Amino acid sequence: MPIDATTSASQALGAYTKTAKIAGMDGVDSTGASQPQFGDVLNQAVGSAIDTMKAGEKASADAVTGSADLNDVVQAVTAAELTLQTVVAIRDRLIGALQEMIRMPI
Repeated sequence: MPIDATTSASQALGAYTKTAKIAGMDGVDSTGASQPQFGDVLNQAVGSAIDTMKAGEKASADAVTGSADLNDVVQAVTAAELTLQTVVAIRDRLIGALQEMIRMPI
């Protein structure tokens, strides 16, 4: 079942649960080590996004001073732009999910 904008939260949760059961993801991997928690993964992703944005800013500053190669600047700025677009898309989806939860009857 593809998940798109018309998929309800319960359908998405059901699909995720089914996939997790098939994959054997019950919080512990096959070696007995615990899997990373959602908060840890989120912190790592946010940290990575911040580092990418800082690298883009540094490359831009280096380009202004003339101490950077133009190709490196373009790559860093493009990576920063893609990261920003991804973060904005995730934010929009989270806001949409929260609004849907607010509309749910109790």
